[in-house]
Amino acid sequence: MVPEELFSLALGLVPPWLVDDVTFQVEEKRLDLHINFPKGSRFACPVCGEECPVHDTREHTWRHMDFFQHEAYLHARVPRVMCPEHGVHQIPVPWAREGSRFTLLFEALIMTLVREMPVLTVARLIGETDTLLWRVIDHYVPEARTRVDMAHVHAVGVDETSSRRGHDYITLFVDLEARRLLFATPGKDVSTFARFATDLEAHGGSAEAVTDVSMDLSPAFQKGAKEHLPNAQVTFDRFHLMKLVNEAVDAVRRSEAFTQPDLKKTRWLWLKNERKLKVKQKEKLQALLKDQNLKTAQAYQFRLTFQDIFTIKNRHQGATLLKAWLENAKTSDLPPIVKVAYTIMNHWDGVLHWLESQITNGILEGFNSLIQSAKAKARGYRTHKNFINMAYLILGKLDLRLPT
Repeated sequence: MVPEELFSLALGLVPPWLVDDVTFQVEEKRLDLHINFPKGSRFACPVCGEECPVHDTREHTWRHMDFFQHEAYLHARVPRVMCPEHGVHQIPVPWAREGSRFTLLFEALIMTLVREMPVLTVARLIGETDTLLWRVIDHYVPEARTRVDMAHVHAVGVDETSSRRGHDYITLFVDLEARRLLFATPGKDVSTFARFATDLEAHGGSAEAVTDVSMDLSPAFQKGAKEHLPNAQVTFDRFHLMKLVNEAVDAVRRSEAFTQPDLKKTRWLWLKNERKLKVKQKEKLQALLKDQNLKTAQAYQFRLTFQDIFTIKNRHQGATLLKAWLENAKTSDLPPIVKVAYTIMNHWDGVLHWLESQITNGILEGFNSLIQSAKAKARGYRTHKNFINMAYLILGKLDLRLPT
């Protein structure tokens, strides 16, 4: 078998396409395969499928999968056909998509690599610019999203993540049941919910079908959910509530540290769960707790009690205990704890609804860690579009339908 026939078979070419010339340059570590078609060949019109004669041809080149350690390139005269009904049209080639400088198999390699490592690293590895790779990503991710089915979305988690330093945010909407990213959009205001509702409808879902939404206490998110997810019961995420209590405990500690030097550099003793502390940390915490007059110790007890309430799954019992906690907190003479108590009172229904829905943004916290880790490895993304495409690629469970 001659090399031309061998490479024609390896590329999966079918008549009239064939490899008619092979050039191998050892010094340049490069293989060039020239694809052609016999004179008089006819091709299907891209519009109607009618077999038509060739009008003219244009030379194109595509980067292909490496041949061992050698770069490989395909070259072809791509014909334009003359259709009696639809005029002159360029035909698509089976090994590459229109407008791309890479073959389909090479793009599949790119998409596989960028899921696992930063785009710039992949670009350096294969010897291409990251700009070209972002174009490939920007083709496959939106195309895969057109096939996403959101018809069964009922429980949604919402949170923001930083896209760059400063106040630059992307809001993430996650399907809490399927554990996948549904939608990502710049900003963290009311309009993000409007855009999500539109995208949900475009993918076979319904804003009216969303029955539960988990979020933090953001006024913008509350307003957005009320206006654009009309049937959704809001659950204020218990992790965000716990964060408020933790911040209050630390505020008490920092204030008291001016008169109690032993409290300096003890922040994590009060904020971590005791089982996660090292032996020496546990010993120091127990020693500090013996001081009954220590305000930080009092705030710490409020923290433990609050945390325990959110292990209860009975709404009546949980509500009773939470009311008692609020009454004690309001009279605690610990201003940061008092402030948290009134904040919870002002969001009572959404706080209490957790005892029924049991939904949290825990999955979003995990997603945020993954995307921030990828961003750190990439040393940031230049645009919102790049950031969002990577978020979908990592978290969206997309069916990219890559060629094999």
